[in-house]
Amino acid sequence: AQWKIGADIHMAFDCVADSRDHDVMLKAMKRTHEWLPLNIEEHQKLARDAESKNKPYQALYAVVQGGTFEDLRRESAEFMKDLPVDGFGIGSLYTTEDETPQIIKLTNEILPQNKPRHLLGMGSEPRDLFYGALYGCDTFDCVGPTRQARNGAIYTENGRINIKNAKYKEDFNPIDKNCDCYCCKHFTAAYLHHLFKTDEITGKTLASIHNEHFIVHVVDLIREAIINDTLESYMQDFCAKYYH
Repeated sequence: AQWKIGADIHMAFDCVADSRDHDVMLKAMKRTHEWLPLNIEEHQKLARDAESKNKPYQALYAVVQGGTFEDLRRESAEFMKDLPVDGFGIGSLYTTEDETPQIIKLTNEILPQNKPRHLLGMGSEPRDLFYGALYGCDTFDCVGPTRQARNGAIYTENGRINIKNAKYKEDFNPIDKNCDCYCCKHFTAAYLHHLFKTDEITGKTLASIHNEHFIVHVVDLIREAIINDTLESYMQDFCAKYYH
């Protein structure tokens, strides 16, 4: 199906279990491992067919599982590190703030450095992006920014706000004065508040545009900080302001 729609990157089929139960996570991980060789075989067949028709190559990523259990994460990464895939996804990190960095770090210490590592489902909290960057991830995805936007939760440089709160009813400033997204350049906080209070879908659209722009901008600055070797100090400054 992914080859037919022209996906650039495919995540191999993986079994997810949002659980603190070691046995449940082990079962999900084992099933993920059992499916992976079948995914690779089919992917390679379709890749050969695409090449024969002069169609673009599409990449396959294996997804490391194991939840919050270090032994399972280590086993899964060891199982996948030498397989003929184009990159790796790090999946199902339903973790607390304290556990997240260590899981990412130990996984990426095992996975090869010459292939991209994608952090799946991370970014509901901007802080998660810093953890991924600090510990070896190259790309990220998450539905969090748009899910939160649809419920009126808006990211700003001084932290997250609830645009439904009464104090925004007569706030005729942009949501974030330093943001240059379409929403902030054309609409006020009061207008967005009105849209949410009247359950007008345009409000959810504008809030989503803003939240996505905010996250992409943070990642741009993370990339710049990596180049300048200032990532840790940027993280400290950002978090001090955002999570004050």
